[in-house]
Amino acid sequence: MAYMRLGSKSEAFHRDGHTWQCTSGLISDVTVEIGEMSFHLHKFPLLSRSGLLEKLISEMPNADGSPCVLQLSQLPGGAKSFELVAKFCYGVKIELTSMNVVSLRCASEYLQMSEEYGEGNLIAQTETFLTEVFGNWTDTIKALETCEEVLVHAEELHIVDRCIHSLAVKACADPNLFGWPVAGCSEAGRPSGAGFWNGICTGSKNLSVTDDWWYEDVSFLSMPLYKRMIQAVEAGGMKAENVAGAVVFYAKKYIPQMNRQSSFKNLKTCSTISIPSESDQGSLLEELVELLPYKKGVVHTRFLLRLLRTAMVLQASQPCRENLERRIGLQLDQSALEDLLIPNIGYSVETLYDIDCFQRILDHFMSIEQASTAVSPCIITEESQLAGDGTNSLTSLTMVANLVDAYLAEVAPDINLKFPKFLSLAAAIPDYARPIADGIYRAIDIYLKAHAWLGDAEREQMCRLMNCQKLSLEASTHAAQNERLPLRVIVQVLFFEQLRLRTSISGWLFVSDNLDSSQDPSSVLPTSKWRYRDDRTLDMDDVRERVSELEKECQAMREEFRKLKAKRSWNIFWRRSNAKAQKPCSNEKKHHQKSELAS
Repeated sequence: MAYMRLGSKSEAFHRDGHTWQCTSGLISDVTVEIGEMSFHLHKFPLLSRSGLLEKLISEMPNADGSPCVLQLSQLPGGAKSFELVAKFCYGVKIELTSMNVVSLRCASEYLQMSEEYGEGNLIAQTETFLTEVFGNWTDTIKALETCEEVLVHAEELHIVDRCIHSLAVKACADPNLFGWPVAGCSEAGRPSGAGFWNGICTGSKNLSVTDDWWYEDVSFLSMPLYKRMIQAVEAGGMKAENVAGAVVFYAKKYIPQMNRQSSFKNLKTCSTISIPSESDQGSLLEELVELLPYKKGVVHTRFLLRLLRTAMVLQASQPCRENLERRIGLQLDQSALEDLLIPNIGYSVETLYDIDCFQRILDHFMSIEQASTAVSPCIITEESQLAGDGTNSLTSLTMVANLVDAYLAEVAPDINLKFPKFLSLAAAIPDYARPIADGIYRAIDIYLKAHAWLGDAEREQMCRLMNCQKLSLEASTHAAQNERLPLRVIVQVLFFEQLRLRTSISGWLFVSDNLDSSQDPSSVLPTSKWRYRDDRTLDMDDVRERVSELEKECQAMREEFRKLKAKRSWNIFWRRSNAKAQKPCSNEKKHHQKSELAS
């Protein structure tokens, strides 16, 4: 740690309770009072160094020869700083360090201790030492922390700005360029034989340099100073990933609500850190969210979702939560299902999970996706295939489609989940984003099972979200036997399965014919040739048998469908016939009653 020694005389002051006495033997003729402390001093040493003290003493009436009393309650640094000032005026040995130089610089400015009142006065001495402090990382951190005590005066003298600028320059620099590996900066954890580079501890062995070496040091700053520090390193050209990493480190340290166990573990390393209240945590979270770089991928989506959950618990402002939802929507394709299952908070909610929140996140992702896609999906796919990267053209959208289908399957058993809300979520994903429809089919099946009271029209509307042509063989087999699906959907599934099998058989026969025509009889033994044909014949028989079964099932379903239609039309005809037959009977009955009354 840097230091500077001033003065040459031995200790000339003695403290007794709240009183400081000069031990020179001369009678005190001036008393300086700062709070509860009183300094009994002499006028001449003070007048020769301070313009303010000279002015105050000259204005004090002293007709009876009693000591004049000066009140300096507004002195920066209070009694502790004035003690060092008084020793400097008397030429007593003092030591400037990074812990007291800021308060002394502010106090000397307040007391007007310029070169006009003596060469090498306190203003010049403290400025010289501050320049040395700014060249050292650790000392600059300590000096910046002490600025909190005299913040107004330190701001006026631009000490805070100079400290932050010095730290930002060192944080943005690459220590590897100087050949100095970075190690820990704490005194207790410094390895033996370690040196310093810009106040950063370096060991005798070459240690790997990490981008987060400065995170912990600046995390001890208060939020206003930390905010300015982050803005400075961002303006200095630091990577967005490193800026985001520092903010994440600060959030984990001072917002225990995010992860109580890990936060308490971190707080054990510094017993002076107090756990803030929930309201303070909410305010801190709002400011930290604003500091995060708005760029995809610089912050893990899992951490953003943890921030969003915490913001809901701490009742953060609506703009803060909307900001987090937009950030999550920007990189929704990097999310995991378990992180998106955000529980609903409050007593008036209906569903178990906050589905409206997920809907807003999904809508934001889709708006970005649509804005970045200037042409139709089909054209994009063709151009991508020509360029050789067709598999990556719709990767993010496909990942989100799978995520939405899995989310719907997870929330579908909730009986309080309304049909329009389920439909809105499922319909937000276009059909081309689902290469396979198994996920949406599973979600629909779970929802229909949990909401058995849905009508035929609603079931039909829901099943329109599913493309039966994209169902796998397993899903098609399950759907063909699913009684919860409308009959039209079952017939459609059977039809496409039959069509798929016919296409496969046609391709099989085409390939086998080509193999037969290109086969050289002299190159293969007859026994192996006939064995190959026998195996292929057996496989073809199995396929034909399966196709025949599917055709029978499809035909049976069609017959049943026709019977249902015929039965329904016959019922309608029967009701109308009965109604017509009942009308004459009722007329005859009325006429008979009238004749009886007349008789």
